[in-house]
Amino acid sequence: MGPFLSKNFASTVSPWVVTLEALAPYRQAWTRAEGDPQPLPYLDSAELRRQGAIGIALEVTLQSAAMREQGLPPHRVSHSNFLDAYWSVSQMVAHHTVNGCNLQSGDLIGSGTQSGPTPEEAGSLMELSLGGKQPLSLPSGETRTFLEDGDTVVFRGHCQASGAARIGFGEVRGTVLPARSLDA
Repeated sequence: MGPFLSKNFASTVSPWVVTLEALAPYRQAWTRAEGDPQPLPYLDSAELRRQGAIGIALEVTLQSAAMREQGLPPHRVSHSNFLDAYWSVSQMVAHHTVNGCNLQSGDLIGSGTQSGPTPEEAGSLMELSLGGKQPLSLPSGETRTFLEDGDTVVFRGHCQASGAARIGFGEVRGTVLPARSLDA
């Protein structure tokens, strides 16, 4: 659930590309909670503290196969904001390159789980279900602690601020398929 961890497995990427320049109107002050360790000097700066965070509203919906069969729409399971990211984009780039790792145009940098401070802003089913101890209820009467075959997950994101145009990131949609039989 941290940056760079297994983002090469089952990752899906939206077809939308939004440049950092286009995100300038949505930049805000970046902070780290007082009780958390503060970043080392090479990961910190006055500019980062002034406008190192980006306000990107995030939403995750889930629709089970049974929900589709019943004509039920996808159910929003989480909404959060990239403002709550533990690391800023510049810090993730620094983490990636500080040991000499080559970074090139087109490289995918995974931000890790995007969770906010409230339970509705949990960034994964693991967090939403408290490690599988408290199942998530769906409108169909089903529950989930983890994704199941036939579940469709949709991620959406957008930036919105007074005086600036709303910028959407499109959507990323994936459906869990059953494992293939080795006999086939």
